[in-house]
Amino acid sequence: MERGSVKQEMVESKSEIKTGLTNAALIWSRILDVLQEQVSKDGFATWLAPTKGIQLEDNILKVEVPNSFFIDWIGQYYLNAIEEATKNTVNTQLRVVFCTKDSTQNSHAVTQIRSIKVQPYLTKLQERYTFDSFVVGECNRFAYAACKAVAESPAEVYNPLLIYGGVGLGKTHLLHAIGNHAKKLKQGLRVYYTAAETLFIELIQGIERGNTLNFKSKYRSQDILLIDDVHYLVGKERLQEEIFHIFNNLHGEGKQVAFTSDRPPHEIPTLEERLASRLQAGLVVDLQPPDIETRIAILRRKAEKEGFELSQDVAYSIASRVNSNIRQLEGCLIRLIAISSIQNKKITIEIAERALNAIVPKTDFVTKEKIIEKVANDFNLRVSELKSDSRTRNVALARQIAMYLMRKLINLSLKEVGAYFGGKDHTTVLHACDKIEQMRTQDIETDERLNHLILGIKGV
Repeated sequence: MERGSVKQEMVESKSEIKTGLTNAALIWSRILDVLQEQVSKDGFATWLAPTKGIQLEDNILKVEVPNSFFIDWIGQYYLNAIEEATKNTVNTQLRVVFCTKDSTQNSHAVTQIRSIKVQPYLTKLQERYTFDSFVVGECNRFAYAACKAVAESPAEVYNPLLIYGGVGLGKTHLLHAIGNHAKKLKQGLRVYYTAAETLFIELIQGIERGNTLNFKSKYRSQDILLIDDVHYLVGKERLQEEIFHIFNNLHGEGKQVAFTSDRPPHEIPTLEERLASRLQAGLVVDLQPPDIETRIAILRRKAEKEGFELSQDVAYSIASRVNSNIRQLEGCLIRLIAISSIQNKKITIEIAERALNAIVPKTDFVTKEKIIEKVANDFNLRVSELKSDSRTRNVALARQIAMYLMRKLINLSLKEVGAYFGGKDHTTVLHACDKIEQMRTQDIETDERLNHLILGIKGV
């Protein structure tokens, strides 16, 4: 559809909604036309194209989706885009409600978009993120236990709490779980979740209006304050100062504060020393990439929740492809559920392989076998020597580099790396990784050698 015709139909749809002459399918179709220009081609085809408008009544547009996975995914990744597209398509207080095919009038109306932004909960907590829905493995057991202790005894243990780790490992899930569990145990508890980016926007708005008192009061009045992605504070001195004072106020009044970050405080550049000191004053816990057993358990838990039959070979195929990012792991499963629902067919290993190749192509695989072979060749050693107990200097260095690259390139857990090298303890692997990282930053030749190895492993 040409852009001009889309604009013309947008004008027509505004008029039609006012006079009540249009229908749900037409309005949603025109909203989709706008969305198609704003989101990725694959994203639109997978998540938005299968939806359809089925009812328009009292300025409530009901949109049907194949299953509840679509509601969660659309709500998480396309909420803002749909909100803007709706505002640009109609100029009334139209509300969009998503439901599944089998839902009754409002039983699955989970995601709603208005012409003004709607937050689903006053606390901004997402109820689906709980401790019960979090899959525990060796990679996250300590962080899980710490978060649960904080939820059950706020400000009495581990205050503040900082959870750090890579993308998609469950930091946000645990932060919401703290809030949800604490509110369940104690009615009336004031719990508030926010992203550091949202804090920044609110602070700027307060400064522009010449009134930062509301900003300060809002965050200093909480019993539990949960701040996500604190690494966003990089280069934002005024925001760092405000968070420092908010933290001091809450901590002084015996209130709980918890943060997440993609790295430990001392590695966040330009973070004020006094704020970094506060963040490390309590307990700092990390989330490691999940091992394959945990990845399969996550897939099975998610599939069971959706009533989806996930065979062992398909689960293993997904878990083998995605080594670290749980969000990507779940994304692969969701894609298969969508295909099964839309095409009404059981997912076989062949169908799964074809579908997953579009997300994680096999040709892009970097395996531990490929890494150890390249490192062994570079040091003129045999693979068996690297996996032996030999402690000669050349073998030990090669082994440490191989361990480092397995962690860096395919995000294997410490346990998985240790097991591959004959059952080495996770502390041995951690020491190896820290040593090579330090050598890399201090020695140009080591850095060049590693870069050359990485290119060879990736086939560049």
